[in-house]
Amino acid sequence: MKYVLIALLKAYRAVISPLYGQVCRYYPSCSAYALEAVTVHGSIKGSWLAVRRLARCHPWAAGGVDKVPPKVQHENKPSPAVPAPSQGA
Repeated sequence: MKYVLIALLKAYRAVISPLYGQVCRYYPSCSAYALEAVTVHGSIKGSWLAVRRLARCHPWAAGGVDKVPPKVQHENKPSPAVPAPSQGA
């Protein structure tokens, strides 16, 4: 699904986006933001971030730089429910 969304976003950027010109209040543009969000975070979270960004893009928005948040790396901690191996002698 991720690659389908990326292909659709690239097609939009190549065909439709040039017809509008420079109208986006944010940097990067909404389509560039969506492309990066889906590439970095995957189809579900990336789409959610793109929808949130589109909702913020309106005539009364201040605009400015709005970068895609970095992907959070979770540490692999052992589960407390799993007992540690015993050191029997």
